[in-house]
Amino acid sequence: MITGRPKALKKRLSTWDLITLSISMLGAQIVWTVELGYGTPFLLSLGISEQLTALVWLAGPISGLIAQPVIGAVSDSSTSKYRRRYWIVLATVVLIVSTLVLAYCEALAAFFVDLFQVGAGDWDEKRTTRVANTAIGFAIIAFYLLDFALNALQASLRNLLLDITPASQLNAGNAWHGRMTHAGNIIGFGFGFLPLAKLPFFRLLGGTQFRKFCILCIVILVITVWITCALHEEQERKKISSSQGKLREIWNNIKVAILNLPKPIRRVCYVQFFAFMGWFPFLFYSTTYVGQIMALELDREPDPDLATRTGEFAMLLYSIVAVIAGTVLPHLANRDRRLMAHKDDVDEDAELTRIKNTVRQWKAEAARKGKPLRLPMMPFLLRNIWTGALLWFTVLTLSTFFITTVAQATVFIALVGVCWAVAIWAPFAIIMELLKELSSVAEDNSHDDGRPLHSRTHSTPGLRNVHSNERQPLLRRHSLDEIGNDSINGSSPHTPVAGGTILGVHNLAIVMPQFMVRIILSVAVVTSIIFRIADGSTGIETDNESDTYHGKNGVAWVLRFGGMCTLVGALIARMVPPTPTEKAMRRRLSEMRDLKEEMGP
Repeated sequence: MITGRPKALKKRLSTWDLITLSISMLGAQIVWTVELGYGTPFLLSLGISEQLTALVWLAGPISGLIAQPVIGAVSDSSTSKYRRRYWIVLATVVLIVSTLVLAYCEALAAFFVDLFQVGAGDWDEKRTTRVANTAIGFAIIAFYLLDFALNALQASLRNLLLDITPASQLNAGNAWHGRMTHAGNIIGFGFGFLPLAKLPFFRLLGGTQFRKFCILCIVILVITVWITCALHEEQERKKISSSQGKLREIWNNIKVAILNLPKPIRRVCYVQFFAFMGWFPFLFYSTTYVGQIMALELDREPDPDLATRTGEFAMLLYSIVAVIAGTVLPHLANRDRRLMAHKDDVDEDAELTRIKNTVRQWKAEAARKGKPLRLPMMPFLLRNIWTGALLWFTVLTLSTFFITTVAQATVFIALVGVCWAVAIWAPFAIIMELLKELSSVAEDNSHDDGRPLHSRTHSTPGLRNVHSNERQPLLRRHSLDEIGNDSINGSSPHTPVAGGTILGVHNLAIVMPQFMVRIILSVAVVTSIIFRIADGSTGIETDNESDTYHGKNGVAWVLRFGGMCTLVGALIARMVPPTPTEKAMRRRLSEMRDLKEEMGP
């Protein structure tokens, strides 16, 4: 067991600090585009059927179920100042190896087949078949390694953000994570759309567009990870004795985090469960969907490279829209400093006195200018923005009933970028703010003298332990009551909050629908049934039974199914309460309005 973070407040990070802290997400997302943009077409080109690709993509949910919670718990239990960066570097090394295997998978397969002298030569059908099967095996193993490493990298980067960033900047920090993710999509899908073979350096690499893109991804990943690890470091923790073994402590951290999730975080996880039942089909099959629409429009099998590049172009536009939305939308939820707590708010009376003096000052200033008193406006709640994005995703996926041209499909995919901008920002901002609140209370309760302490943070002043709800802004309440649990660990108030572990548990909610649909309900079966029903009853006779896109319409039905799932998520999102900071801001604004009425015109 380890002690919590020091009581001293973390220094405020500059914009440059937030950029360098988040830039590795750009590198990670570029590597994701190898899988998202090229994965399904690449596997299809190796000879794997459309139905069997669903089994290959089990790598995503399996790695998410294992990697993120375990790595979060292991790094939480460490006292080292390298506890997060160690996993960042290790995951990067695995990503380099797996991406190189994908880039040269057919060449490696031919090398090993020849090494074991299978077949008489290049002309031998037996050798050709063995090379193809070996290449498929290498590709599947590499994709599984890539998924595990990417989950480890992204989990560790979010844990590093949680460790280093002050509570008041978590919304901005997560917004920068989102912007870097969108920028990674733009670079990834942008270079994927460009004919890299015509560029001078890439000609030397030989092979297909896919190989050149993989090498480019590796270079960018190494540079971005180096920047983050070189410019930031965690704070070393003090170690105290523990009667538990290391493995037992890690297991207990995961179990306790799952069983004792605070209600607001649990509700966020419920929303994520249904939201990613919609996101998973879109992220993995959107480029294939463009190819199928192209085949429908042409009424024949399109050129595979052209179909893939057209799909990459649609994803590029999607990423550009996501960057714009990811830049604009966080401003709707910006924390107005006039509604935030001040360091002088040592208790309730001090805060009320400050608010009263501030409103009087504003009123006098407005009177001098001959204008009415205008109070600050409450920003949009994160849950409201999130709900709107989920509903918009549902509307867009249902619009596929009317899409018949590549241009329409491209617009559809581009507009989904608005939803993705919110999906990778809002839920993480909500959870991290709740975790900071829990961590702050745990630190206040961990003093050695054991005396009762006044729990507070800079966003929440001293509060009376009065039970209330979000619709009673004037009733103060203890910060832990706002969160929903007396202790995150359900045992001792001195136990530090396992932020990395809880973020890993949150990721379980993201990957669990994939795992359930593919294994229990099985997307491997569900999508297969949808594909067979949709593609077997199209009435279109194809000249070649091995066509990749022509006569296929299954992806559209999978996208519509996902849209209905996000509709359920939107309904549950209405049960996610405002964050502690939002509640405190709402309460202060209500007090200001009451004071304004008391003062009269």
